[in-house]
Amino acid sequence: MYALLSLAAIFLLLIINELLWRQRAGGHNEHHRKLIHILVGTFVAFWPYYLSWNDIRYISLAFLIGVGLSKILNIFSSIHEVERFTIGEICFALAVGLTTFITKTDWIYTAAILQMSIADGLAAIIGLRFGQTNSYRVFGAKKSVAGTATYVVVSLAIMTGLRYVSSSQLSAWFVVSVALVDAFIENIAVYGLDNLFLPLVTAIILSRF
Repeated sequence: MYALLSLAAIFLLLIINELLWRQRAGGHNEHHRKLIHILVGTFVAFWPYYLSWNDIRYISLAFLIGVGLSKILNIFSSIHEVERFTIGEICFALAVGLTTFITKTDWIYTAAILQMSIADGLAAIIGLRFGQTNSYRVFGAKKSVAGTATYVVVSLAIMTGLRYVSSSQLSAWFVVSVALVDAFIENIAVYGLDNLFLPLVTAIILSRF
């Protein structure tokens, strides 16, 4: 039951975001994409606390199929219509399920998904707003110092918070290292691939310590 409700909640958020985007035709579509990215990702990050790992995998598969159909049929235009090439939506859906095969620890899964949702999402929003004068390109994709700095700060906040909540023995230097490694991945994993590699790499690193 909780799995079906969780899946329904995701598509409800997508529908609401789509309606808001259509009402504000002409607005910056990237903002709508990142808003839903942050909201859905944050929701997903806490699934292990009330869903089984198999439930998360099944929802991820359903989400992947739904996003694939939406991309083909252009159902949720607010998350698909962007000027640059990206497969971020597909990678997002894949990451939700694949991360469960790397870790069975609730807080590690939460940390991994939050790196992809909140840290990456806010980095993109700040980069759009304040990165015009400090931008650079990586493999043809536009990045910015403002966006990267935002990622590092938010990543540190996430890791520090979860470090205390989980009562883990991770050192402060290790937390800083994870934030910097993830910031590097966020820069080089272009075309939406960061949505896949950020949670997977974060989960792998945290599972080893």
